[in-house]
Amino acid sequence: MIDPKKLEEIAKQIHNAMPPGIKSVGEEVEKKIRQVLQSQLGKLDLVSREEFDVQTKVLLRTREKLATLEAKLEQLEQQLGQKGE
Repeated sequence: MIDPKKLEEIAKQIHNAMPPGIKSVGEEVEKKIRQVLQSQLGKLDLVSREEFDVQTKVLLRTREKLATLEAKLEQLEQQLGQKGE
């Protein structure tokens, strides 16, 4: 779901922004920050990049099919209009 490397980056940025006294706690703080971030981000209704890309391709194919069907419908309507004249 979320790239663990990104979470680690965010955790380090938060850790680096902390005052020196708190920073001295070190890895334990980073670990806790990662856990909290993972937990909170896990609660969000997010999709993976792979799933997003798949759905984007599906949407593009659907749009292409819709455009084709619209063109066929327009052609049929024109043919019906010509027959009615």
